[in-house]
Amino acid sequence: MPRVRANDIEIEYEILGDGGQPLLLIMGLGAQMIHWPDSLCRRFIDAGFQLIRFDNRDVGKSTRFDDAGRVDFWGSFRRSLVGLPIDVPYLLSDMADDTAALLESLGIDRAHVLGASLGGMIAQTLAIRHPARVLTLTSIMSTPGGRRFGLPTPKALRALLRKPPKTREESGEAVVQLFRTIGSPGFYRDEGILRDIGERSFDRGPSPAGMARQLGAVMASGSRYKPLKHLDVPTLVIHGTEDPLIRPAAGRATARAIPNARLEMIAGMGHDLAGGMWPILLERVTDLVRGAGYELDRTSRAAKL
Repeated sequence: MPRVRANDIEIEYEILGDGGQPLLLIMGLGAQMIHWPDSLCRRFIDAGFQLIRFDNRDVGKSTRFDDAGRVDFWGSFRRSLVGLPIDVPYLLSDMADDTAALLESLGIDRAHVLGASLGGMIAQTLAIRHPARVLTLTSIMSTPGGRRFGLPTPKALRALLRKPPKTREESGEAVVQLFRTIGSPGFYRDEGILRDIGERSFDRGPSPAGMARQLGAVMASGSRYKPLKHLDVPTLVIHGTEDPLIRPAAGRATARAIPNARLEMIAGMGHDLAGGMWPILLERVTDLVRGAGYELDRTSRAAKL
């Protein structure tokens, strides 16, 4: 896959589709670009989108910040609960600036932006800091930040902070087990796809320390609730009623903060992009884009997947 220098780091990316509406996909905590399942990407391409997916800093093939050392999660967590500052090598604002610089480097002036979990936080920050880059905003299973909207369940937190796998096979099994814990109880998910993503992620290079630094960035970045109130961008907020990791109250708060945002609370959805949910996700995003006045041309595409 190609790499580009943007915001003084190297970003690994992939462009899928040809001639459609540009849709920037921002993945979540510790997750590589391939966590956007190929089958889901095909659906978006067939609907008339050109996709840009990439590895966030500190995961996959993008620049790692290993020289910055490890983040003490539990110490940082305790400090965040009482509002004390946290020492981290970068913030969500830096990750949002990465995405803006990526678009600029690719010659894409503006894009529809879709972020999941941590990716939703980055997408929100991108819209705050670089509003001219964002045509529409979709924030999935995410939060406006801060301490007001509920903590993960202990079971979900333990699953997220499990010991890192040591082999390719363990990596595949770890992804399956994670989403058995935090995933959607009301939707079918293909565990074969999840296992494949876990194994391919191991091949591309695991980064447990990078995931911890990303989590530190979340805790150190604080709340976006007030600046979100100044956004002027067509926005869709999708959240699951059964999300044990980022609680439903966070999705409602995101939609409440952003003027005229549409909120879609999906019964039976947890913290994942289960295959049974893809038709709903595709329909809601295409409705947002069309409702904002952008046409989707299904004849201008060339899927590479």
